[in-house]
Amino acid sequence: MAMKFDPFQELDRMAQALRGEGTLRGMPMDLYRQGDQYILAADLPGIDPGSIDIDVDGQLLTIRAQRTLQNADGVKWLTREREAGNFLRQLNLGQGIDTEQISAQYENGVLSVIIPVVERAKPRKIAVQTSAEASAINGETVEGNSAVEGSDRETVGA
Repeated sequence: MAMKFDPFQELDRMAQALRGEGTLRGMPMDLYRQGDQYILAADLPGIDPGSIDIDVDGQLLTIRAQRTLQNADGVKWLTREREAGNFLRQLNLGQGIDTEQISAQYENGVLSVIIPVVERAKPRKIAVQTSAEASAINGETVEGNSAVEGSDRETVGA
């Protein structure tokens, strides 16, 4: 699975943040594989779970969320470092992802997205047989150096 990263877009986003412009902000996240699934954990403290929107369009996963801060009348702010606004993160998903089974959970300010791997993309072991084992499976008997064919032998691709 690859993350979408455009360095010029990131520089533009940081410049806008320094100037106080723009409404889209990033969200710090971790992404790792555990067994047969990827797990994305994104920090979204103070977000209303109802504002979180996750969608998959083809192989593009998009996460959107919004934080609104309460403005009380008669309050004089001494410092205000928590940002209100919209948050956005996009990831390109690989071909081995089961996009129909993606699920998400929001708990304690962390959004966890479970991204399962399709069955055909999971690693598997291939058994290696000796010629004697293969002959026994195909109904052949081995006598010295010659093999006698059995009647149940099949040809692959015929």
